[in-house]
Amino acid sequence: MENEYRRILVAVDGSEQSKHAFYKAVEVAKRNNAELVIVQVLDDNKGLNNITQNLKEFAYVLNIEEQKIEENLSDLSSKAKKELNHVRSIFKIGSPKKLIATHIPEKENIDLIIVGATGKNAVELVLVGSVSSYVVTHALCDVLVVRK
Repeated sequence: MENEYRRILVAVDGSEQSKHAFYKAVEVAKRNNAELVIVQVLDDNKGLNNITQNLKEFAYVLNIEEQKIEENLSDLSSKAKKELNHVRSIFKIGSPKKLIATHIPEKENIDLIIVGATGKNAVELVLVGSVSSYVVTHALCDVLVVRK
């Protein structure tokens, strides 16, 4: 018996891998007539506060990052809506690993998470493991890892 997915979360970060994951998610959502939830998380441990001198500068850098993410989510949502009836986007600030693996899926009743095999953060990959590895290990539902 084939699984039917009703709510699919795709995690994006602006990388090429996440674009591949996005397009795969649109395909899977279309096949299953599922809702697609596009998620991008601004890592609150990214070190933005280390590269800024004061609170005003930090707020400015944070605002620029938030604008980039909102533009990316808007662009991807528009593309998905050409193929799908039910598309939403979610932008959060926090730990991408935890938010994508457990917090958002639990709150949104997600039954499939789609992630790219790698993302933007090569340093994190070497030091603590990738977001996708964490999601595969800790997710509360099925996970599809997309390779290029």
